Amino acid sequence: MVSFIYKMLPSIKWRISCDDRILFLTFDDGPVPEVTPLVLDMLAANKAKGTFFCIGDNMKKYPEIFSRINNEGHAIGNHTFNHLNGWHTSKEAYLKNVEECESAIKSFSQVHFTSSLFRPPYGKLKFSQYAVLKKRNKIVMWDILTRDWEENRTPESCFTRVKTKAKPGSIIVFHDSIKAKSRMIPALEATLLHFNKLGYRFESLYKYV
Repeated sequence: MVSFIYKMLPSIKWRISCDDRILFLTFDDGPVPEVTPLVLDMLAANKAKGTFFCIGDNMKKYPEIFSRINNEGHAIGNHTFNHLNGWHTSKEAYLKNVEECESAIKSFSQVHFTSSLFRPPYGKLKFSQYAVLKKRNKIVMWDILTRDWEENRTPESCFTRVKTKAKPGSIIVFHDSIKAKSRMIPALEATLLHFNKLGYRFESLYKYV
């Protein structure tokens, strides 16, 4: 899915270098009322923090859910305003869409902060887009994809990908989207239960990138 060359680019964070038992749960494509509140409830019940890479248009539609993410101490990242594929979008249009999402974050955040965290939808960026964004954003990818958006996958297989691959500092991708919901919610629950028993804690990316 992600070209090998991206692994060689500086300024892209794939995992966090640490020895402590910490995992970083990230959630792409929200917020949406059918899914995001369920995720927030699960995180709160497990005293876990996450990082939400939000789509600007969804923030505009559901500002109260976005405010809850913010108020409950989770990290917030930019996922473009319209979930654009960087490979299929001009540099100018892509950067404008990123800025539009940033404006939405500022508008709907009660503390009016600027989020420097950015994750490109589909993990796809042109080098020209990367060259600009790396100067003003902390670009975050992942080392574990749950693949929870795949309709032919089971929740168990999503969880197994995490269980077998996770290690201290892993950045794990879930999706708080309607498409992924039926697989993501059980897989997230299993992940929290399993790794809590192993003595892991779940933190946001704010302090680590």
